[in-house]
Amino acid sequence: MPVPSTRTVNTQTKVLDTNHGRILCIADIRGRLSALNDLAPEVNAKAIIHTGDFGFFEANSLERINDRTLRHLTMYSPLIPSAQRTHLLAPENPAAVIRSTVNIELLSEFPLLLAGQIKLQVPVYTVWGACEDVLVLEKFRSAQYSIDNLHVLDEATTRLLDVGGVKLRLLGLGGALVPHKLFDNGDGSATIAGAVDTAQRVFDQSETRLLVTHASPGREGIISQLALVLKADLTVSAGLHFRYATSYNEFSVQPDFEGFRHKLALGKDSFDKVWESVKIQVDAVIDDNQRVLLDKALSVIERLPPTQPSSGPGATATGEEPAWKNCWNWNLCDAAYGSLVLDVKEGRVSAEMKSQGFNYAYRRTATVSATPSSSVSALPAAQSSTQPPTKGPTPVPDRPLPPHLANKSTASTPPPPAAAGAQVPSTELVTGKASPVPNKPNGSTPSDKAEKEKAKRKEKKERKDKERATVEGATSPDVGAAQEPSTSGTPDRGATPAEVEELKSPVEGGSTGARTPKTGKPPRHPWTIFMRMAPHLQVVEADIREFFGDAKVGITRVNLPHPFQGKARLAYVEFGDEDAMKAGLEKHAGTLKDTNPDVKQATDRESRGETPFRGFGRGRGGRGGGYAARGLAAAGLSRGSGPRSNGDVNSSRGGDGGA
Repeated sequence: MPVPSTRTVNTQTKVLDTNHGRILCIADIRGRLSALNDLAPEVNAKAIIHTGDFGFFEANSLERINDRTLRHLTMYSPLIPSAQRTHLLAPENPAAVIRSTVNIELLSEFPLLLAGQIKLQVPVYTVWGACEDVLVLEKFRSAQYSIDNLHVLDEATTRLLDVGGVKLRLLGLGGALVPHKLFDNGDGSATIAGAVDTAQRVFDQSETRLLVTHASPGREGIISQLALVLKADLTVSAGLHFRYATSYNEFSVQPDFEGFRHKLALGKDSFDKVWESVKIQVDAVIDDNQRVLLDKALSVIERLPPTQPSSGPGATATGEEPAWKNCWNWNLCDAAYGSLVLDVKEGRVSAEMKSQGFNYAYRRTATVSATPSSSVSALPAAQSSTQPPTKGPTPVPDRPLPPHLANKSTASTPPPPAAAGAQVPSTELVTGKASPVPNKPNGSTPSDKAEKEKAKRKEKKERKDKERATVEGATSPDVGAAQEPSTSGTPDRGATPAEVEELKSPVEGGSTGARTPKTGKPPRHPWTIFMRMAPHLQVVEADIREFFGDAKVGITRVNLPHPFQGKARLAYVEFGDEDAMKAGLEKHAGTLKDTNPDVKQATDRESRGETPFRGFGRGRGGRGGGYAARGLAAAGLSRGSGPRSNGDVNSSRGGDGGA
């Protein structure tokens, strides 16, 4: 393979700011190069460091991209509209459909950068990633391509930034780490070796060394060992596609020095297996110049820190490797999800990390009951005493007691209902006459503060309904008020016994006694995800389905209500079962057409704790109370003149609003 007889190092110094400078570090811009000019001003950055998958493609690169890589690029390119991406990646579409549809403009803006239609506003220093056109990179190496403010860091290229009192030496190594391809040039014609030789040639004790790689030294022992040999003070990498950037040193993540050494040893073992299988072939084809570079690469692999005699908590080992504690590493999330800013001032390098992170909003609704009508509500108003007299006070049970315990009630207690859980209209509701004072709900006395407060709220609610029923039904002695307030959105009125029976809760399935809301519309599908999106967003059903990724197979229906001007765009996505819905909440994408929709489980108003509008201005704060007082006066009654609905005598305590 052709190589120059003498190897030169491409290096230069760039003075950014001798007093204070900020450097933006991002990963996987994926060809959307115009975004670089937007991201830098947002953080007041004077330079950008990029860790791979930059988008090095030109017009004729498509013919050199294999089908699998082209499908990968289509899936993640930020330049392809969502609807078009969904169509192209449909399972029934073969690779030929993608290849005949996708052009270079949908994969990268690099041709625009090359033509000068896009100009970089700040210096950009980048390595190449796992999906790049190697021939384009070699044109930079040979100086055939040159773009203002764009610097490709490779095995023969290094840059020095003078910023904030720090001389920051940038060393770069691009590409994915694939062990069985370490000795394969692929489509390239020049050698890809030389990183160690370059670093040794420019070594200066006064400099701070930053190693930029696409592969992560946190996962790859060989990259971590390279950082050790190059005497790197800092490393920045990508390639793991996390939603958060990570910041660590080996001392913080390894249990002891032997843990660090073990990771390096694993990297060495994987390299040795490949080297032993290709050693004879490599020795037969390399020349003297490449032999020098190969020997240096082998010396990196062999340089394992010696085993230390002492270990364990608090132990110190003499002569331990300084990089164990002193080299600091950052692994970046993709540019669409976050970034890192290195703030350099007065010789100090500080870090600011920003990540979009995970969406945990779905957990606010994860504990909501699956059935919209099964929300927790007050216990039935009239319930017979069910506690044996020998037992002390206990909390109010969640559901009516069984008949065999109800039969133990005292003689003064009204007869128990015929069926467990059934509600029986009070005497007043049926005959229009006042009923005897019933016992407290379920025959039990609250045993703690929470239960007492619950009983008070229920008592107040019953009193309100009783007063209103008295006013509205004063001229109809045969009609009483329903025990539970109406939720139909119409004014409450007197109820006939048949209507009272209709208002009761169903008893099937172990009902807790909560009244079924009558909203005038069918209950919401229980496995529904609610999406709130930006008003300007134009989406179709296919976009919504694609947004949920692998979970879209569980979608049974997508409802996109008609959008209104200036209002948020809404969508309701129904799933076949609860597991499918939970998968949708966990696996949906972070962005939809460059926006961040609000995604959570859909719930009805009552299950969210909201009270439907009941009309007549009744509410808290005194307005409802004024209306009730006028109604009582019109009926020749005064507030508190009659018995409460639960039979308790009135107290002199003032009301709050409608109380």
